[in-house]
Amino acid sequence: MRSSVIKHNPINLLTQELINSSTEMKILVLNCGSSSIKYKLYDMNDHSVLAAGGVERIGLDEAFLKVTLPNGEKRVIMHDMPDHKEGVNFVFQTLLDKEIGAIKDLSEIDAVGHRVVQGGDKFCESTLVTPEVEQGIEELCDLAPVHNAGHLRGIRAVDALMPTTPQVVVFDNAFHSTMPEHAFLYAVPYELYEKYHVRRYGFHGTSHRYVSQRVCDFLGCDIKTQRIITCHIGNGASVAAIKYGKCVDTSMGLTPLEGLMMGSRSGDIDPSAVTYLMDKLGKKPQEMADFLNKESGVLGITGISSDMREIESAAAEGNKRARLALDMYNYRIKKYIGAYAAAMGGVDIIVWTAGVGENQVGTRLDACSHLEFLGIKIDEEANKVRGEETIISTPDSKVTVCVIPTDEELVIASDTMKIVAEKK
Repeated sequence: MRSSVIKHNPINLLTQELINSSTEMKILVLNCGSSSIKYKLYDMNDHSVLAAGGVERIGLDEAFLKVTLPNGEKRVIMHDMPDHKEGVNFVFQTLLDKEIGAIKDLSEIDAVGHRVVQGGDKFCESTLVTPEVEQGIEELCDLAPVHNAGHLRGIRAVDALMPTTPQVVVFDNAFHSTMPEHAFLYAVPYELYEKYHVRRYGFHGTSHRYVSQRVCDFLGCDIKTQRIITCHIGNGASVAAIKYGKCVDTSMGLTPLEGLMMGSRSGDIDPSAVTYLMDKLGKKPQEMADFLNKESGVLGITGISSDMREIESAAAEGNKRARLALDMYNYRIKKYIGAYAAAMGGVDIIVWTAGVGENQVGTRLDACSHLEFLGIKIDEEANKVRGEETIISTPDSKVTVCVIPTDEELVIASDTMKIVAEKK
């Protein structure tokens, strides 16, 4: 769509849907990693955040909880947390704390929603937690051993501490389940897909789902008429092609390692380069996986950091490897934008979101440069925005380019509320 025909609606489709589904429920959203727990407590009457924080270093020395108070103040509380049960329990204690808490009794929490990275082929939509669902998530641990195991420990911690409270799981790859076979299959013997479920799943689906709908609400258009490329660019990064409301391709694969160059992940790499390096470095499969996930990407090229803010500063000071990393990083985003425009037969809207996408002015400008042949023109002055919903393309750009801050936790809370309400 052209920028010149944009309409801004103060009450849009996504907002209206949330208003219509408002309720007195309080929903706790948990994102449990291997040694961490991030949480937000929502009042679903007005979708306000009552409490937010995170636990770090579960099972390690010097574990702590960082909480953000209503006035914006942040506090760090040291606490021994040998496992996820104690971590979740300490989150509950903090929520109940007379000084910094948000509730008086755990019974005020009506339901708990969990982010789960890998739903495989088993789960194509958010669902109520049952013993069978827990078993299904456990069976998928082979596909995401670090992530799914952490999610499962969080679910079971809530099972133990609040056994009567309903829980809902929202799968990171569910939004991508609409991809056609020709997009999600790898060119290996088909029986490997049938037997071992080897295929592209994609991740960041909750974010891609949110921003693709939100941008259409923001622009006043119908998602079912738009070809959208969503760029979720953070320390982990992925691009998705969304045609008329359905995802038709995405850059991450069987795991979050495939696709774009990321903070510490290599992204796309020749598998023969992997086996060659395993031989040269004497690394076993899991060691090599850790190397590609944790020591590569921007961190590996620069030797400085995985934080793009630090890389931009270093490049500005003349660090050649930092400049190289930025060029590689932005170039790969540009390639995926071009590829997905081709896959969809054109593009109407491009969305930038997540930490880098929402805030790094240079990345957006570089990745969209020299794409005028696709009808993309960036307004350099408008592009200087950080973390705000806005249009950054010129009025005569045939493709509308926007910055849309993501809100994955609100999507999880909303799905949780809807599923729990339907079961009552």
